[in-house]
Amino acid sequence: MTDTFTVDTKRMLSDLDALRGIGQVSTGVVRQAFSEADIEARSWLVRRMEEAGLEVSVDALGNVFGLPPGNAPALLVGSHSDTQPEGGWLDGAYGVIAGLELARASLEQGGPAIACVSFQDEEGRFGNLIGSRYCAGSLSLEEADKGCDDNGLSLAEARVIRARLPAPRDVSPERFHGFLELHIEQGGALDLAGEQIGVVEAIVGIRTERMRFCGQQNHAGTTLMHLRRDAFQGLVTMASRINERLAGVATPATVWTIGRVDLQPNANSVVPGRADFTIQWRDAEESRLDQMRDILYSTCEEVAGEMGLSWERFGCDSLPPTLSDPGLVGALSQAAGQLAAGKWRVMTSGALHDAANLSLRMPMAMLFVPSIAGISHSFAEDTAREDLELGLRVAAGAVCSYCRSRV
Repeated sequence: MTDTFTVDTKRMLSDLDALRGIGQVSTGVVRQAFSEADIEARSWLVRRMEEAGLEVSVDALGNVFGLPPGNAPALLVGSHSDTQPEGGWLDGAYGVIAGLELARASLEQGGPAIACVSFQDEEGRFGNLIGSRYCAGSLSLEEADKGCDDNGLSLAEARVIRARLPAPRDVSPERFHGFLELHIEQGGALDLAGEQIGVVEAIVGIRTERMRFCGQQNHAGTTLMHLRRDAFQGLVTMASRINERLAGVATPATVWTIGRVDLQPNANSVVPGRADFTIQWRDAEESRLDQMRDILYSTCEEVAGEMGLSWERFGCDSLPPTLSDPGLVGALSQAAGQLAAGKWRVMTSGALHDAANLSLRMPMAMLFVPSIAGISHSFAEDTAREDLELGLRVAAGAVCSYCRSRV
């Protein structure tokens, strides 16, 4: 067995274009999990993996694996092929097809054992990253089956539709000694800087809280301004203050968002008596996430006291930051330095990815290529083809180096 191999970037682009054609709408793709287009795409992937000489397994949740022959531990490379309701052609798909080409080229040339995967429902039609959570063993099939989409269709009902797919066969995570995910950045850092490669050293932690200000519902025409206990004005005041206060502890990559607001009674001529809202904040350091939480809580209490409101929390979701494996990061950095000198950086992912779940079971890392204008989750999503090719070459160099270091 050789410890090096060469990828065919044109073959990768050809496969990426073919996958784009399944569910294509205008310049984007509509291929939600378990839709007809999604099943067609998974069936196509099965055929391409088999043609490459890989052994295919599709587990009970619909994750599609292409495994090298034999039982030697393999490096797993991949991402997801499902999309948002109006998705781009590269989000997830690039990592899947890059993984296919890496596994195929290595097998053809007697290189290290590389497997590829397309995880199911990363985009959350039935739940958050359920395919990779199931693969990692952190979500049971019974728990996953309880998930429903916006129309009330359960995952249990959706996943029985497996026409054109092999019978279910699970793959143990023990089969793999590491995971690499190639992905478009989905932000604008690389594009704005004119850089071509991002080596991801961490995936941010995410805190999401559901909160409420309560005041006094009253007539909008007769209630004088100084007598009002307006729940929405409390939210506005709080939002302004936390923008100033969180900026004092934030890094350039730290973000926070008030993403949803529900007013009661939400009427033109009524002073809102209640404002329910969500606030989410993201950072790569747990201590900073805690610090931001403390600032948020104290600001809400302060505003409520000043404006005659009550404040309460009624739900919290928390995902910790995920650190990439130093060995994989080192291999990616070395390859990027050789192939993209002066045009790469080590960075944090502000979006959650399947790699975070795989890190629970094995070393993982990610490689980013630029998103033009930072656009993703949109039909306008795009990346220069030369950057897609470069990302694949950097990954190949890193894989050879990393696998060689394990011998």
